[in-house]
Amino acid sequence: MVFASLDFTARAGRMLVLRGPNGAGKTSLLRLIAGLAEPAGGTLAFEQTSLPADALLGEHVHFIAHQDAIKLHLSVAENLSFWAGFFGGGDVAGAMTAMNLDALGEFQAQRLSAGQKRRLGLARLALVEKPIWLLDEPTVGLDTASQKLLAQMMTRHLESGGIIIASTHIDLPVKSSDVLDFAKLADRAK
Repeated sequence: MVFASLDFTARAGRMLVLRGPNGAGKTSLLRLIAGLAEPAGGTLAFEQTSLPADALLGEHVHFIAHQDAIKLHLSVAENLSFWAGFFGGGDVAGAMTAMNLDALGEFQAQRLSAGQKRRLGLARLALVEKPIWLLDEPTVGLDTASQKLLAQMMTRHLESGGIIIASTHIDLPVKSSDVLDFAKLADRAK
């Protein structure tokens, strides 16, 4: 069991920051919320939501994990076009601009630096609007300027009433944050 007795609320217009040591369960929780894993017990409930009762949560969630989910043989623009097709539409040019990828549009993803690949993965957030963003260590590999671009996207998302749940070991420059501390959860369980 990774964690037990977990109780939290993620609110519209706010970010819930998941903190704690490696292996504490932050990624596992994000995967549970995204519907990519089943809980051993308990309930994951969505209350007071504008989502239809029969909605599949995955259709309303952006999940950015440690892997950037890019196809190395495709260009930057082709990668975003792939995701636009997968999502049923999207603003490829806007997503490229949001993460400062305009000059790299024709570059094959395999030629990008680690930070550029991360920006390409994060550009999906700007491609199609989804109310819930699940971000697992979103700043890994990003330089200061790219972290600011991400913070701007996150702030706009929250200001529009979105929800962000993000695991991180650093302070994200985004206001309206609540914290779920997995280290304290472990201490309570002892």
